[in-house]
Amino acid sequence: MPRAAVLGSPIAHSLSPVLHRAAYAAMGLSGWTYEAVECDEAGLAPFLDGLGGDWAGLSLTMPLKRTALKLVDEVSEPAATVGGANTVLLRDGRRYGDNTDVYGIVTALTEAGVTAPRTVAVLGAGATAASSLAALRELGVRSVTLCVRDRTRAGETCEVGRRLGLTIEVTELGGLERVLPADLVISTLPGRAADPYADRVAGSCGALFDVVYAPWPTATAQAVERAGGIVVGGFPMLLHQAVRQVELMTGRRDVPVEAMRAAGEAELAARERRAAPR
Repeated sequence: MPRAAVLGSPIAHSLSPVLHRAAYAAMGLSGWTYEAVECDEAGLAPFLDGLGGDWAGLSLTMPLKRTALKLVDEVSEPAATVGGANTVLLRDGRRYGDNTDVYGIVTALTEAGVTAPRTVAVLGAGATAASSLAALRELGVRSVTLCVRDRTRAGETCEVGRRLGLTIEVTELGGLERVLPADLVISTLPGRAADPYADRVAGSCGALFDVVYAPWPTATAQAVERAGGIVVGGFPMLLHQAVRQVELMTGRRDVPVEAMRAAGEAELAARERRAAPR
């Protein structure tokens, strides 16, 4: 019975089990299981060492993506370039690290009609920002401005940009208006961290990609939508990176995107109802 799981900390909120299980059901993979496992950086190596031959693969979320690169036998070009693996494939006793976040971002933006932005500002400089840079290169972007709270923490992501052949400028979030207007603003900031910049972004961008998927919509997404801009939330990215993971783990190309989308949207709606005040 093939097994798979998503690992991270915290992990209880993860939507990955809903998406992967919906794919298995629609594909008739009745023997497959997918679970959520609480795991921090210190726990990843012993977890990997304890896996048996029935495991097909793992999805990884914060804070494991960079740690995983040191624990696999082979790393794909996208994972090596962005410095993080969100996927570990297990084959014949070997571990293969891959990154499907880049695919998820490219597909989410393309699906929304954002295919050729000329000027781009990325808010934040973490692992998702690094994947965003790789996705932007695939869309033909050649220069990006990183807007960060602390310039000293942008070094790794700037290095990713240089490996990708991008021109990277770094500015502080407090000076965001200096890099606007932009065709596309990508917010990789967690939770409500982008809220203070909502009005500045809304009046100065053609499209917003906000990686948050719950609670949704964010204040920035609402402001951009009111201003007539294109808004892409974090759920389409999560969906499409999971689609690619299912392809890699099962070896099948007939992954039911719409069944996964419907399952994820239904789960998010149910969570919103449960969280609503009574």
